Amino acid sequence: MDSGMNKVGSWFDRMSMVGQANVAPPRQEQTKTEAEASAVEDTSEPVPVQAVVAALRQVFDPEIPVNIYDLGLIYRVDISERGDVEIDMTLTAPGCPVAQEFPGMVEGEVCRVPGVKSAHVEIVWDPPWTPERMSDEAKLELGML
Repeated sequence: MDSGMNKVGSWFDRMSMVGQANVAPPRQEQTKTEAEASAVEDTSEPVPVQAVVAALRQVFDPEIPVNIYDLGLIYRVDISERGDVEIDMTLTAPGCPVAQEFPGMVEGEVCRVPGVKSAHVEIVWDPPWTPERMSDEAKLELGML
């Protein structure tokens, strides 16, 4: 990993990424307009990981009333010094009805974070998602605690 990248400091870091598979055909990552990107280049402050996590917590699984971060769907968040964000995430099941649209929704929300120049989401299937990956807050919300 390049020295300009920050990792989310949580239990997601301990998950090993053995293999990866795309759900959708390759697509363009979300980027800001040239005017927005120029404004980003003028800032010297790095994008805080907490700001990206806060954005991820604004995206909810359409079938479960819990955000994707607390559901444990986010496996990796890397932020470059330039403000490019790379995210590995999974879905609760391979047959998820929003599998094609979900990465774009996540990228769009992350691109709203001040300082983020671009966002790219990769859907991965290893390790598979299980309910044990959920935060205590998510388990409480779903009545599992």
